[in-house]
Amino acid sequence: MRPDGRSARIQALVAVQAARRGARVGVVDVCTAAVAALPVGGAGVSAMSRTTASHPLCSTDDISEQLEELQLMLGEGPCVDAFVHGSAILTPDLLAGALPDHWVVFADAALDAGARAVFALPLQMGAISPGVLDLYADVPTVLDTEELADALAFADLATLLLLDARIEETGAPVDGALKDRGLEDLGGYQAEIDQATGMLTAQLGVGIDEAFVRLRAYAFVQGRRLAGVAADVVARRLRFSPATEPGRTDGET
Repeated sequence: MRPDGRSARIQALVAVQAARRGARVGVVDVCTAAVAALPVGGAGVSAMSRTTASHPLCSTDDISEQLEELQLMLGEGPCVDAFVHGSAILTPDLLAGALPDHWVVFADAALDAGARAVFALPLQMGAISPGVLDLYADVPTVLDTEELADALAFADLATLLLLDARIEETGAPVDGALKDRGLEDLGGYQAEIDQATGMLTAQLGVGIDEAFVRLRAYAFVQGRRLAGVAADVVARRLRFSPATEPGRTDGET
């Protein structure tokens, strides 16, 4: 789970955008960096849920803002399909090829808004999916292998930021998301998560992937930052049990 060369490069691009804003890194910086790095005209992120109302979080321009709102309002489009199916939905040209029958209204509205190609990438870690990263281009566009890999890396980083930010129903970060941690600290952050995940494999008797899902799910359900949960596991203040909910150790104050 340590960042590879591509992930490190994507993190650096996003950090540059945050520095230009003079703020801590957020999903808006992921969108801005993706537009600068990929052959697309705009990007947006929507928080999505199966149990509560979905809502747009950010967009880079008027067209991407319209696309986010259209899909959530209509309940159709690549963003919705990416979330439901948990896979990337790539549409190089809204006027070419067969589109899903249930996109009839969205496709026309998207074209009217100025989009020609649309790409939706689910934000997903294991069983947890807090939203979707949408990209659009105003001309027919195909993402090559490297560009698609970069787009997926942007989506992975957006997932990490969204889950750690603890998005409320309003879409606003709680307690100043990442207020004490910038992208430059993500190496140590992920190393601690690696260590906590490894400890959970022993506690739960499961593989590394399942242990990571349990760690993230606990943080998400409890409304806590992942860093805090990982730190508690590493410090043995929090222990997971295969048969019960995670519990605090007796020694914690």
